Amino acid sequence: MSATQHGHHRDSSHARRFVTILSASVFVVGVTMAWPAAQGQPPAPTPAPPAARGIQADEHPVLPIGSALPEFALPGVDGKTHKSTEFMASKILAVVFESNHCPVSQLYEGRIEKLYADYRSKGVTLVAINPNNAKAVRLDELGYTDVTDSLPEMKIRAAFRGIDWPYLYDGETQTLSMKFGAVATPHIFLFDQQRKLRYQGRIDDNQREDLVKTQDARNAIDAMLAGKPVPVAETRAFGCTTKWMYKSQDVGREWARIQAEPVTVEMADADALKALRANGTEKVTLVSFWSTGSKLSMDQFLDLETTYRMFRQRAFNLVTVSTDAPAQSTAVMDFLKKQYASSPNKQFASADRAALQAAFGLKWNAAEPLTLVIAPGGEVLYQKAGKFDILEIRRSILAAMPDMRSYIGSKAYWMAAVASSKNKGKKG
Repeated sequence: MSATQHGHHRDSSHARRFVTILSASVFVVGVTMAWPAAQGQPPAPTPAPPAARGIQADEHPVLPIGSALPEFALPGVDGKTHKSTEFMASKILAVVFESNHCPVSQLYEGRIEKLYADYRSKGVTLVAINPNNAKAVRLDELGYTDVTDSLPEMKIRAAFRGIDWPYLYDGETQTLSMKFGAVATPHIFLFDQQRKLRYQGRIDDNQREDLVKTQDARNAIDAMLAGKPVPVAETRAFGCTTKWMYKSQDVGREWARIQAEPVTVEMADADALKALRANGTEKVTLVSFWSTGSKLSMDQFLDLETTYRMFRQRAFNLVTVSTDAPAQSTAVMDFLKKQYASSPNKQFASADRAALQAAFGLKWNAAEPLTLVIAPGGEVLYQKAGKFDILEIRRSILAAMPDMRSYIGSKAYWMAAVASSKNKGKKG
């Protein structure tokens, strides 16, 4: 798996306080975007540090052991501003840098919840902070998420996953993250009752929970609660690199590449639609039937293309099908070009909509959109006529795509998340 495919992972070394690139990570639109609209211009890039070397040890070093807790006042998903002073009473303060988009952070979400649940009655307070600037995350870095790292979408993730611990946002200025030297998500810092740093680094030694051998953060907490020295005060944090603001220049370059991609349309006859419905490919396929005569179709189109740009480096594809008659081909192409729709696009090959719908195996008001997620082999995982919820679509896709080697457990995470959400909905 290439670094450009999923961003980069980073380690923090207490010996050199430097960063080691490992591999991995993920942008999103749908709810919020890194640029105003598909037809608009990309944001002006934030100037890069000298030689665009990124955050180096001599620029924002990891907070040294023994340092005092940096003061902060940050907005949280609960709509309140939380200050460092409100967390002074507990015996231990655990500050965990985590994020929405990072698959490694997602894989640690359950373990963070266990830390929170197991130790809060013992005088340990846990606070999570998202260090990422959402405008610095490329679309192709969002292959494992339904939402981006903006504060509004942090609220969506917290509600969806039932996050009870304080989840704060530092991505606007990243001032606190720089003081901590947070190099990755997740990255945990443990402070004693005098709010002196006693441990920083990884939560444990393996992103696959079933392969964990050393519970570094738990060992440190247990020692601190017992009044003993922390056995290992620093370890190397691993996960997705912090998305510092200067990386917005990469977002601008990505958008320029998207604008340059070719836009094509193929006419779809009955056989093509039968094959589309059967999905004999190895990819989870998002199918969107739309029409230039439907305002709703066009209003929703950008969310679909954004999802394609997020997931297309995985076992995923988007196929759009215009239900307009062949005589409308110019209007169809004009719209697709305005959307920079480089996904596979098709158009009904005849004006006989009913016959082509029958070939696909469904009947609906062809003047309105129809959206489906189809698994390899033809199982329909999601189907919605009219207005859709793009987050539901993305979650159904994430729960169906096979794991990639670097993120074993991601599919199981999303399957459990979707199942839990459905169960909550039934109970509600």
